[in-house]
Amino acid sequence: MSTLSPGLRPAPPQPESPEPRSVPRPPWGARFGGATAWLTPADRGVLWLYLLTRISVWITAHGARWLFPQGSDVRDAGPVLAPFQHWDANHYLHIARDGYFPADAGPWTLSWDNREAFFPGFPLLLRAVHTVVPSWTAAGLLISLIAGAVAVVALSRTARSYVPEDTDGRRTALFFLLSPCAVFLAAGYTEALFLAFALPAWLAAQRHRWAWACALTALATTVRVSGLFLAAAIAVLFALSARTRRDWRGWGWLALPALPPAAYSWYLHAHTDDWMAWKHAQERGWYREFHTPWEAWTHTWHAAFDGLHTTGYAAMFQAELAAMLVGLALVGLLVRHRRWPEAVYVALSLWALGTSCWYTSVPRATLLWWPLWTALAALSLRRPWFRTAYLCVTVPLSALVALAFLTGRWAG
Repeated sequence: MSTLSPGLRPAPPQPESPEPRSVPRPPWGARFGGATAWLTPADRGVLWLYLLTRISVWITAHGARWLFPQGSDVRDAGPVLAPFQHWDANHYLHIARDGYFPADAGPWTLSWDNREAFFPGFPLLLRAVHTVVPSWTAAGLLISLIAGAVAVVALSRTARSYVPEDTDGRRTALFFLLSPCAVFLAAGYTEALFLAFALPAWLAAQRHRWAWACALTALATTVRVSGLFLAAAIAVLFALSARTRRDWRGWGWLALPALPPAAYSWYLHAHTDDWMAWKHAQERGWYREFHTPWEAWTHTWHAAFDGLHTTGYAAMFQAELAAMLVGLALVGLLVRHRRWPEAVYVALSLWALGTSCWYTSVPRATLLWWPLWTALAALSLRRPWFRTAYLCVTVPLSALVALAFLTGRWAG
């Protein structure tokens, strides 16, 4: 693994001026540039791409308010940020505003919303940001905006180690930012925040900085249970890379990511007398009780093609099946190339998603599979036509998913 480039090294301290008051302050732009000096030109290019795609999502959201209102006789488009406050975003808002068990309500209450199924990392940060941002929706969007910027820079840097030909990582970032479920990176959801911890953790693990890798993974486990899958992948990478007794000294850090989920389970047990309350909430609210993989596939297939649901839900179940096939193909590709840590990460994700009553949120989970985006970038470099074909398919799909979510329809 290559060492850090000179642009990532901290600048040496400058000697103090004997007469500091006589030296004019640098202009604001220069001071801002110094604060972002750790960004390479490639990072800045990726961030420009990120900003442009954010603008496209915001334009879509604004158009959705006016062109697809709720009701045919609506004369008011509604609040500007209303398109982003749907589905899981409401769960995070309720947790951040009211806590997990407001007014002694809980699983024992009629019509309980099973909010304990959601890990506390995002709601805690949302509550903190809300102290300075009055709007809950705006606070969630700000978190995702900043976290997404961190994630896309980390993804582009990760891509350079997987696909050296993608010298600036922009091709990988493009595939990622224009993926079908990319709208969830802009909404007040957990994907952007999780990746803002997970991808730097993976970069640190690749450089054998185990303390940093496990600390960042521990932060990821506060956001999503997927952090435990990342912890397993880092453990596999640690075992494969340890060669000497000195290398094995860092093994204790591998237990760190388990502490936040353990603390959350303890908190839930104190209120519900159930150590697995978050898992049981998922079972009650989202039919995530255990089923064999073939049962889950069969149930999802029937939901997609047997006319059991409206066309919108049926289309989303079809997308679930397609995403599961993509995930299985990705695991096969990673095993073929002996990318064991990455294969473990994606396989555990597929197992968790593919052993419920039916598939739920598999397309959205593809955002977390960074090996998928690097693999697509590598394929497009070998087959130049693939990039055009990919964009021709995914751009309209991403627009459709964005419109479905922004207008309050189920979108994974």
